[in-house]
Amino acid sequence: MIVTTTNGLEGYRIVRHIGVVRGLTVRSRSVVGNIGAAIQILFGGNISVYTKLAEQTRQEAFDLMMAHAEEAGANAVLAMRYDANEIASAVTEVLAYGTAVVVEKAD
Repeated sequence: MIVTTTNGLEGYRIVRHIGVVRGLTVRSRSVVGNIGAAIQILFGGNISVYTKLAEQTRQEAFDLMMAHAEEAGANAVLAMRYDANEIASAVTEVLAYGTAVVVEKAD
């Protein structure tokens, strides 16, 4: 599966547009994780507990989007993007989305 943030794919031509695909996940940090982050905040710098959570959440949304694209018969996702919103205190949704297409190598 090819994934790109661009609207086209150099060296390939689109032979079929499937449509929008997405992966959505909602996450929060545990109380223990928040305590660990609070300790890191006291010392400044990278808050690795939250960095790890953000990366895992984005990866999960990405994987769900990829599964959606594969189920739809795509072999590429164009214009891939992330969106994130806080939906409650310490609860964040992350959406990965893009346009599922079938591409083949251009001659």
